[in-house]
Amino acid sequence: MKCQILHSSKSRMRVHMSQKKMTLAQADMLEYYLRAKPYVCDVKVYDRTGDAVIIFTDRARVIRALAAFSYNDKRTAALVPEHTGRQLSREFENRLFNMLARRVVFKRLVPAPLRLALSVIKASKYVREGVRSLSKGRIEVSLLDAVAITVSLLRGEYKTASSVMFMLGLGELLEDWTHKKSVDDLARTMSLGVEKVWLKSGGTETLVPIKDINEGDELIVRTGSMIPLDGKVISGDAEVNQATLTGEALPVHKTAGSYVYAGTVVESGSCVISVDKVTGSGKYDRIVRMIEESEKLKSEVESRASHLADKLVPYCLGGTLLTYLLTRNATKAVSILMVDFSCALKLAMPISVISAMREGQTHGMTIKGGKFLEAVADADTIIFDKTGTLTHSEPNVAKVITFGENDEDEALRLAACLEEHYPHSIANAVVRAASERGLVHEELHSEVEYVVAHGIASSIQGVKVVLGSFHFVFEDEGCTLPEGEQEKFDTLPEQYSHLFLAVGGVLAAVICIEDPIRTEAKDVLSKLKALGISKIVMMTGDSKRTAQAVAKAVGADEFYAEVLPEDKAEYVRREKRAGRKVIMIGDGVNDSPALSEADAGVAISSGAAIAREVADITISADDLNCLVTLRELSSALMKRINANYRSIIGFNFGLMVLGAAGVLAPTTSALLHNSSTLAISLASMRDYLG
Repeated sequence: MKCQILHSSKSRMRVHMSQKKMTLAQADMLEYYLRAKPYVCDVKVYDRTGDAVIIFTDRARVIRALAAFSYNDKRTAALVPEHTGRQLSREFENRLFNMLARRVVFKRLVPAPLRLALSVIKASKYVREGVRSLSKGRIEVSLLDAVAITVSLLRGEYKTASSVMFMLGLGELLEDWTHKKSVDDLARTMSLGVEKVWLKSGGTETLVPIKDINEGDELIVRTGSMIPLDGKVISGDAEVNQATLTGEALPVHKTAGSYVYAGTVVESGSCVISVDKVTGSGKYDRIVRMIEESEKLKSEVESRASHLADKLVPYCLGGTLLTYLLTRNATKAVSILMVDFSCALKLAMPISVISAMREGQTHGMTIKGGKFLEAVADADTIIFDKTGTLTHSEPNVAKVITFGENDEDEALRLAACLEEHYPHSIANAVVRAASERGLVHEELHSEVEYVVAHGIASSIQGVKVVLGSFHFVFEDEGCTLPEGEQEKFDTLPEQYSHLFLAVGGVLAAVICIEDPIRTEAKDVLSKLKALGISKIVMMTGDSKRTAQAVAKAVGADEFYAEVLPEDKAEYVRREKRAGRKVIMIGDGVNDSPALSEADAGVAISSGAAIAREVADITISADDLNCLVTLRELSSALMKRINANYRSIIGFNFGLMVLGAAGVLAPTTSALLHNSSTLAISLASMRDYLG
């Protein structure tokens, strides 16, 4: 596409696109097209002027990219997300411009008598809100506004009343924009993260990319998996966790005919879903609702500030009355009415939290509310699961030891066939090992049953197959060893975790899992202790020997081996009863009860979907240093909230004193109050960790 270079330096260029008018959609296409180029560091497209400012590392390639750009390229259009924030910004820019334009016209062109009539009509809205507040027995900010405007009108100060209403409207607009922009910025960084789904076609199941799914396709979703798209259940029974969508604490039973929603998780059972929507399924809107709900999960510091804001309103009103009684000066009294603590306290605190959540997202963390950030900041105990958490997120299959006449490749093929339905770090390792050996399997088994923290059971051609822990295979299922192979079983290599496969009640193979400790684990635990964590515990369903070795290597204070999901949850409850603030970190279905019980449950992003759903925070699987960043971010948030609290109270109290002293006029007080509210709110949007 043709464009003109307006300015260029070593690493920065401003270009103007050769077109009469640039739409918002075209501006987004150009911006995301350039952002996708590895040699473009940053880009900003201005749709009003048709200009783009580009920061780059290779000027020649940028020019070639601009020349090749086309609005008709479908691949370029696919780069643009559903929501970009440009429409929201344009909406508020237009509203602000219209408000200022109306103000100029009102003052310059409208005759005085008509201005008076319009001011009275406009004031009626504020008076109604004040009366409504009073009728409910509440003394709120709306009452302060109504009194200030009414007093000005009764005293014949129509310009003052008009200016006050303009400042109140401007303040509301800017507060609304600041809040919505914060929510929008965060929502656009979040996604469901489902890339592949199980497609049912005839009698077979195929793992396919979600982008290949069409309306009417049938998907299979099993225990621990996220429902990827909206649809109707056509068969099966499942308990679905809809907490992030509806706030329901208990899972909802879904059967044939029930409707299910993208982003919810199957806690138990399985179902076949007929896809209803593949695009425009409201994912962004659901995320926004989740964020709005998360704001209700306020930290105690936020709640105290909010409650104090409400309690201070009667004192503002009392101070106004007292000032008038002492000075008999209505102007001084009205100056106090123009200032309140509520707006700034109730806006800046949630924005601080949303900003922390947004920044956490840039560091690989998804955080569901300020309550959990405060819990992380105050925590003194951290409990780690072992597999996939302290050990590497991608354990490997070291070897497959067969028993009886079984073939090694066939045993691994069968294990992968069962494991691929239930994503977990060990399951992923088995599936990956089969893939690396080029083992392609067909879906020969019947319905698969997943037993949490134990294993998987199914049947092939009428023969029962079980895969899982020693306890599950030998004690629960009563499987036996092939005759004459006890010695081979007793000499299984101890450095590995073991996954037992039995066919027809007889051990067929032992899959040895190499579960290397994360290289950063010891350093992370050391840093957490330096940041104030006094007790670090490791809990695992693995053997005591393996658990002891890992706990010693990473520097855990305590460890517990061969524990069940209910054991982990009970330990969390016991610690909380002892007055400790607990963080639980895990990645599996078996960690879900403990994640739910903890003050802050932290799930690993590569783990089971149900763990991510139940958890309050999800962190990247790539690096445990996320936990250190999370602790630092949480502490910084609490400091900012407390600093905002002091700034708001101090500045607005000063405005009241100056107003009562006659130094500030009512309109000046309103201007400074709204300006400070906006300034503190914008400052609350700054990054915490730089």
